[in-house]
Amino acid sequence: MQLAKHFGAEVTGVCSTANLGLVKSLGADTDIDYTKEDFAKGGEDYDILFDAVGKTSFSRCKGSLKEGGVLLSTQVALPILFQSVWTSIVGGKRAVCATSIEKNEALVLMRELIEAGKLKPVIDRCYPLEQIAEAHRCVDTGRKRGSVAITVASEDRA
Repeated sequence: MQLAKHFGAEVTGVCSTANLGLVKSLGADTDIDYTKEDFAKGGEDYDILFDAVGKTSFSRCKGSLKEGGVLLSTQVALPILFQSVWTSIVGGKRAVCATSIEKNEALVLMRELIEAGKLKPVIDRCYPLEQIAEAHRCVDTGRKRGSVAITVASEDRA
């Protein structure tokens, strides 16, 4: 959301009632409380729908995408993979899986934005490396607010 705003996008955040304040603080122009309203039935058309938690499907979203619009999902699952391949063949509205950025330039930009105070990291919880299984369980609930970080203790080098 913050990167989209940095690049000039108009952003609508979809979240639960509890996260409306967070979404606004991260720059959303508009917010939709999914416990009260279904964004896919709201009549708005979007260029990009970014599903950060894997809670939607292309079939549910395609009516809310503009022609040439994209559902961008961070989840790699069989349905979205199939839809990604299929929509790349037939054209028009597309589904795309994107799980990482491998370009150094993107990481440099993110560092610069963080250092300039223009990108605010959101950390839900930190777990020590020894509790990594618990950290995975937290992520798997789909209820985290932001990222889950793993801390690695450093040894003093004398």
